Amino acid sequence: MRIGVFGGTFDPIHVGHLVAAVNVRYALALDSVLLVVANEPWQKVGERAVTPARDRLALVEAAVDGVDGVEASSLEVDRGGVSYTADTVEQLVAAHQDAELFLVVGADVVGGLASWERLETVRTAVTLVVVNRPGAPTVELGEGGPLAGWRAVSIEMPALEISSTELRERVVDGRPLDFLVPDAAIRVIAERGLYAQER
Repeated sequence: MRIGVFGGTFDPIHVGHLVAAVNVRYALALDSVLLVVANEPWQKVGERAVTPARDRLALVEAAVDGVDGVEASSLEVDRGGVSYTADTVEQLVAAHQDAELFLVVGADVVGGLASWERLETVRTAVTLVVVNRPGAPTVELGEGGPLAGWRAVSIEMPALEISSTELRERVVDGRPLDFLVPDAAIRVIAERGLYAQER
């Protein structure tokens, strides 16, 4: 089994996340890509209010329904507490001992990898998949670059400039999310009244 692990706050999930997931799955011939919803994203604690984890999980479940090979994962939500990639990787290794894990991150995340909890646990268990967008700075792979010591590959993505922050602001302002967020996730946002009270 070749499993992609794509973690995030997904607050909310948008088409850019799905485009990344399906392109990585295709490029690396993965059996599945797990969209792992962070329970309590340590990087965002104190930065802003984060939508409850179960609501964000419901958005991801709705968004991936019917998307071949892309699944919502509740691992971190079920585990509770602060979400660390090292814990998730250990859990996946234990559950899928014969699987090869591919951790999907945006190029913008690479500079902050040194701050991750138990980074060596992650480094030894996964191949890092760096998603590069056209026009953004490209991360150099190899011994001289920031990913020295990692098994790493780079995937080029279509240029989609979509921000979860901007999407939350659109809900507050009453502007449409059509074609930016999957229709099923838009329905969950409306049904649960998410983001409307942000300001």
